[in-house]
Amino acid sequence: QVQLVESGGGLVQAGGSLRLSCVASGRTFSNYVMGWFRQAPGKERQFVAAFAPRISGSGGSTTSGDSVKGRFTISRDNGKNTVSLQMNSLKPEDTAVYYCAAKVSYGLGLKVQDHDYWGQGTQVTVSS
Repeated sequence: QVQLVESGGGLVQAGGSLRLSCVASGRTFSNYVMGWFRQAPGKERQFVAAFAPRISGSGGSTTSGDSVKGRFTISRDNGKNTVSLQMNSLKPEDTAVYYCAAKVSYGLGLKVQDHDYWGQGTQVTVSS
């Protein structure tokens, strides 16, 4: 069983920045594909970014959704079982509950159903 706990959400003005963090339990965090999704009121949960580890060695591959490319950056620290999302140049349309997710199987996952574990979410509100 994996538990994910997000933090770092809040209220920010348009153009500002926030950094979300997600701490995971479990001894094999370094093997998980970690992702961020978001869900605005009345909308489906949307892929934001993901970080897949290499099969061996350090580093890995990342991808992000078109709406956040160039503004959001995902990173991970396997020593601290943490994945982070740096969000810059925030827009009101970025307002949503942001969820951390873990995928046990290998390979980047862009769909909600690809992921096995979810955090409780953290609210991000961007005012205009």
